[in-house]
Amino acid sequence: MVARHGWGRLIACPSLLQQSPRMRVAAIIAVMMFWVGAASAISLKKEAERKRAPDFELKDAEGRVVRLSDYAGKVVLLDFWATWCVPCRDSIPWMIELSEKYKADGFAVIGVSMDEGGWRAVKPFLEKMKITYPILLGSKRVAYLYGDVETLPLAFFVDRNQRVAAIHAGAASRKDYEKSIRTLLEKSSR
Repeated sequence: MVARHGWGRLIACPSLLQQSPRMRVAAIIAVMMFWVGAASAISLKKEAERKRAPDFELKDAEGRVVRLSDYAGKVVLLDFWATWCVPCRDSIPWMIELSEKYKADGFAVIGVSMDEGGWRAVKPFLEKMKITYPILLGSKRVAYLYGDVETLPLAFFVDRNQRVAAIHAGAASRKDYEKSIRTLLEKSSR
């Protein structure tokens, strides 16, 4: 009975059992946050309350350096995730759709994988899921810059001025993500 709610997939997942204790705890928290996050809407901060998003340099699967500042002038969904994270995996299909749907309006999704197995774990997953938005390999430094990322998924909604407009821990509905994205795109186009 429990497996139908995601717990069985999490606990029985062999790759999860091979993770460090810290990552196993993060996975369990992520599943718990799924239920909390799915029920809570995303609240955008007022413009005056937004702080600058930390810039970073991370590499993509081809070894190219990518910076958040490369996306200045765009609304960015910075998504911290991992291949073993059930809510992360569940949101990828609609994140691909949102990325494509709003790309022409100045929107971008950047995925930051926090997998301890590095590209060896991530590359096959990218191919399997057919992810079309940029995926970068996270680092301890970037996790620290973004508040010691320990809970996954963790999403930062960054406005066109590179300020954090919202932070959402745990899973959310496509509807909530899309509403926040559209609001940020509309406010910045006025």
